[in-house]
Amino acid sequence: MTDQSAPALKEIFNVERLQHIATEMTAVYPAFDAKGFLQHAQAGLAELSVMQRMARVSESLHAVIPLDYPQTLKRLYALAPRLNSAFVSLFLPHFVASYGLDDFKRSMAALKYFTSFGSSEFAIRAFLQQDLHRTLTVMQQWAHDDNEHVRRLASEGSRPRLPWSFRLADVQANPRLCASILDNLKADSSLYVRKSVANHLNDITKDHPDWVLSLIESWDLGNPHTAWIARHALRSLIKQGNSRALTIMGAGAKAEVTIDQLTITPAVITLGERINLSFNLESTATHAQKLVVDYAIDYVKSAGHSASKVFKLKAFTLGAGERQHLSRGQHIRELTTRKHYPGKHAVHVLINGEKLGSAEFELLKP
Repeated sequence: MTDQSAPALKEIFNVERLQHIATEMTAVYPAFDAKGFLQHAQAGLAELSVMQRMARVSESLHAVIPLDYPQTLKRLYALAPRLNSAFVSLFLPHFVASYGLDDFKRSMAALKYFTSFGSSEFAIRAFLQQDLHRTLTVMQQWAHDDNEHVRRLASEGSRPRLPWSFRLADVQANPRLCASILDNLKADSSLYVRKSVANHLNDITKDHPDWVLSLIESWDLGNPHTAWIARHALRSLIKQGNSRALTIMGAGAKAEVTIDQLTITPAVITLGERINLSFNLESTATHAQKLVVDYAIDYVKSAGHSASKVFKLKAFTLGAGERQHLSRGQHIRELTTRKHYPGKHAVHVLINGEKLGSAEFELLKP
């Protein structure tokens, strides 16, 4: 049988891609040692993760280019638009973070330029770690830039808990350090930027939920862009049933509804199969009401206890006496972040933070 599984992410930096980089680098820098670059970059390639491969490209360029930092940057500026993958271009800002920490002004300009081709979000963190306030001053200026990629970098690069990167301990301890960046972007016209601002704020809710709630309560949520950011920034707090977050979203009141025909099908599954949650909601109110509907699965753990995970389902307005059917399918399969164990799993329907109905399914042993 042919293996139909998707190639590993690290194969973005495969031998063919390395050859592409070498070819394009030679085009902008004829003296480039392509053979030496490929030999250095391919050594032990199979054992390297995707981020290690990205770093290897940066290191290999440095190993074979006999130019100083400013001269090398000039060639990398020319290389950037010739690369055939935005993700692959991450090695360009990585080069800046690796070899340009002592040339701050030139490196900031380079990160600003390179971010439009992929993102400089990981590289900027080396500069934040080395000189937080000086770097944040530049990023505050970026938050006003005409280019959406640069504005996003101001928010994304300063996230306290950016995935695939180290945490910014100072920012995690004091979210006010980035408050002006977030405030300047709170009504940004770009969805790309708004997603970053929402994720930045959601990061902060893990450590300073009240600070985020107070900030958003001070915003004009009549602006649809700002309201979008608020809704997505508060998603973790809403899943937790936080009353202030639900109130901001207009769903702070107790839901006046009944639930019927709550089912999970099939009732018994094996790992890798799909369940479907289905139920009806009927309003018992004499007025329209804003509802935030989530569901939680109590996953069985290895010791036999359970741990709940909340998933978003739908936020909507239910009219007086109105009835609505809701359903959601979900695969129960192994993830890098979750291991499954056999047993009965409870599923709870949460409306405006309150548990209003439960059902269960059984996961059989493999």
